[in-house]
Amino acid sequence: MSEPTHVHGSYGHDKKKLLDRLGRIEGQIKGISRMIDEEKYCVDVLTQISAVRAALDKVALVVLEDHVQGCVKDGLSSGDGQAKIDELLEVVERFVALRR
Repeated sequence: MSEPTHVHGSYGHDKKKLLDRLGRIEGQIKGISRMIDEEKYCVDVLTQISAVRAALDKVALVVLEDHVQGCVKDGLSSGDGQAKIDELLEVVERFVALRR
């Protein structure tokens, strides 16, 4: 992967929402740990794992949208557009590959 030229996020108005969602996900993961410790039914554990994955996907999409609206848009207007497009395609490819 190429070296990023813009190494920090600009989450804008989404930062608090993202942190709140991540806090809920953290609670869900602790709940899954408890379920395993208490030897709960496997299907119930898998259902909770699926819910966490879906929640993380939503967080990822918000971060991706912020990246496109911020970093990629800025790169296009500053002449660094192709590098930002290449970086974006690599990230999307990696994200999609994880879901297969």
